[in-house]
Amino acid sequence: MSTLSVLDLVPLHAFAPLSSSTILNALVQLLTPLTITLGTYTLYKVTKFVWTEYINNPLKELPGPPSPSWIYGSMQQIRDAENSVMHEQWIGEYGSTIKYKVFLGMSRLFTMDLKAINHILMNSQVYQKPEQSRFFLSRILGDGVLIVEGEKHRKQRKVMNPGFRASQIRELTEIFVEKALELRDVWSAEIKEAQGEEQTARINVLSGLSKMTLDVIGLAGFNYKFNALQGGKSELNEAFNAFFSARPQLLVGFLKSLMGRFGFLIPAEGDKASQKARAAMDRIGNQLLNESKAALEKTSEGRDERFKRRDLLSLLLKANMSTDLPQKQKMSNQDVLAQVPTFLVAGHETTSTGTTWALYALSLHPDVQSKLREELYAISTDNPSMDELNALPYLDAVVRETLRVHPPVPTTMRAAAKDDVIPVGMPFVDRKGRVRDSILVQKGQTLLIPILAINRATKIWGPDAREFKPERWESIPEGTSAVPGVWGNLLTFLGGPRACIGHRFSLVEMKALLFTLIRAFEFKLAVSPNEITQKTEIVQRPVLINDLKAGAQMPLLVTPYIHAL
Repeated sequence: MSTLSVLDLVPLHAFAPLSSSTILNALVQLLTPLTITLGTYTLYKVTKFVWTEYINNPLKELPGPPSPSWIYGSMQQIRDAENSVMHEQWIGEYGSTIKYKVFLGMSRLFTMDLKAINHILMNSQVYQKPEQSRFFLSRILGDGVLIVEGEKHRKQRKVMNPGFRASQIRELTEIFVEKALELRDVWSAEIKEAQGEEQTARINVLSGLSKMTLDVIGLAGFNYKFNALQGGKSELNEAFNAFFSARPQLLVGFLKSLMGRFGFLIPAEGDKASQKARAAMDRIGNQLLNESKAALEKTSEGRDERFKRRDLLSLLLKANMSTDLPQKQKMSNQDVLAQVPTFLVAGHETTSTGTTWALYALSLHPDVQSKLREELYAISTDNPSMDELNALPYLDAVVRETLRVHPPVPTTMRAAAKDDVIPVGMPFVDRKGRVRDSILVQKGQTLLIPILAINRATKIWGPDAREFKPERWESIPEGTSAVPGVWGNLLTFLGGPRACIGHRFSLVEMKALLFTLIRAFEFKLAVSPNEITQKTEIVQRPVLINDLKAGAQMPLLVTPYIHAL
């Protein structure tokens, strides 16, 4: 008895060749509903865009500059200028609260009103990082504390807080100083190899500082040795440099962000670099996480090993394992792992860039450099404690002034998660001559938080606001108290629930670096100041106008300083 298959039940005529007209008719029948659906959806999106942006946009009567391009809006102007220059120019022309156009005529809100900025920063549940920005950052950082929003952010922040208390930073200061001394010795060796009568070397200080801060976050963050200062090969560091140096074209970047998680379908410069960086961080992060967990589970001489490790990852794991923490408030392994790239980027790039700008400013102001060096030599040791570093008033003023004039992150974005009314402290006049005491925004509206522009606003800091002048911190203007920042009357570390969790870590590390380097060397610019500009890829990094292809750099002439006892 034969066995029937499924094919035996199909009529033979079903296998007859189909005519081209039959195939065409079938395709038309298949594609017509899809075409209608896509066309309807596209029409809906276009109609909604026109309605929200041009007809029912509550910002349409706000003053602001004309749009030079229908496609790009003012983005090309902003990108080509130095940080905040265009915004500051517009504020001077149109007032403290304006709107300008970005891609395809979309409006962006910009305000220098401190009451409005405070409202935005304090209401983090309403004003969140734009979805496109979160997606872009998550490609390299994962879903760490810098990226996530809402309850997930509050959960991560609560578990991580113990690792960033002053008592913890005090214990990590020894690592900061140790690595600062190591960088000093590396530069001393470079100077000895320099040719000529004067023992001076041209050094790209950004490179050395980047390696030093990578070593620090490796040890202080994860008890991990990168050995970057000693020439250790760091796939992670190389991947970071490639990622931050990649600058996709404006339109390509916009289209990728518009497509969100499908943006990978549009190829762009930097895609491979970001994928390589993320792969390296995932691999290294898993290794670090497993090592920390293993160490915490060990016992040594009857004592729990977890109480001996003081790196940030171990403290995070210990806090997350605490029996006092309810299960629903604990972080998942994936959430813990996401903090590894977050620590690496936030604790690596920002501090190295900030210290680079400090050396640049001190090179331009040799009198400030000498005054600072005199104060630093009042400390007899090469290994100061955190308390000794914080007790040096002029060092503190130099750090504050650097982070005022050269904040590593000059701006940040927010988007309204729902309709809202933003109060303003300085009423403004709209295009129709009406006086406004608030700003109505609709869900999805993007806003720019002007960190740098607020830090150097003449109405807040006085007519010399753009000058590097550490002495101003002896008596700062009364109006600076209204700046809603978590530190130093500045927006550098932001404010509110999403203020920088690691600002103490960064400040003490920066002080340790300046303490060691200014005592050891004299710094001068190796090029004309006019050759140095800034380009921002997450952080504000220095580049040479005449050598943009070389990437971020800060060439200084470094000479040993001989202290007369």
